[in-house]
Amino acid sequence: MSGWRQRGDIWQLGAEPLSRGTVEFIGGSYLAASPQLSYRRLLEALAVRGWRIRAWSYVPGFDHQDQANTAWRRFRQLRDADGEGGDASRAILRIGHSLGCKLHLLAPDGGRGSSGLVALSFNNFSAERSIPLLAELSQQFNFRSEFSPSPQETLNQVARTYLQPRNLLVRFNRDQIDQSQRLLGVLQGREGDVSQLTELQGDHLTPASAGLRQNLLGKWADDPARKRALDGIAATVDAWGDLNP
Repeated sequence: MSGWRQRGDIWQLGAEPLSRGTVEFIGGSYLAASPQLSYRRLLEALAVRGWRIRAWSYVPGFDHQDQANTAWRRFRQLRDADGEGGDASRAILRIGHSLGCKLHLLAPDGGRGSSGLVALSFNNFSAERSIPLLAELSQQFNFRSEFSPSPQETLNQVARTYLQPRNLLVRFNRDQIDQSQRLLGVLQGREGDVSQLTELQGDHLTPASAGLRQNLLGKWADDPARKRALDGIAATVDAWGDLNP
């Protein structure tokens, strides 16, 4: 599928006709620098199902709250620019992968500006565990550095300020660093929550790797099993993403 265009730090793929709504996507770690490449197959699979795709391009830092605010503001600016702010008939579906889940959860509107969140492979590790070299440097130079908010502060903030009741948490059966179960417990502790957890085949990189392989090595290197897995993710998200499930 062609049609990707860059609008500042947002990559957009317009679904024609637009029958479902808009996906606001934040990828994980350094895969998110070029989401139109590293998540291409997943996002295009959603586009052919009628979703407009907007994917934020960023390089992760330590201040996750600041990056969450920036992403939320950029998505809102494009909605306003395209006259979508008052169209309640179109779903605004937020999707995150790994760190991208955390950034959506930290959005300053508490999730109220969306019809739901799909969290793929939620990850909320400390800076030292996420960046192995950091732990070594911390010991060598006697300093500590942590993400802001920290992992525990993130969960506390979700429990206190995240207001979106509809959340689909997707974990993959071979993912060794997924923390979706812990997030689910926090979400379900809120009054009126209807969050759910589903498990699919795959690993932590399943949402990204097929698109990445295709762009680096060509279609001949695209693993058919990966393609099927990504089509399965897209179908799961599309079925759940209805405004009236």
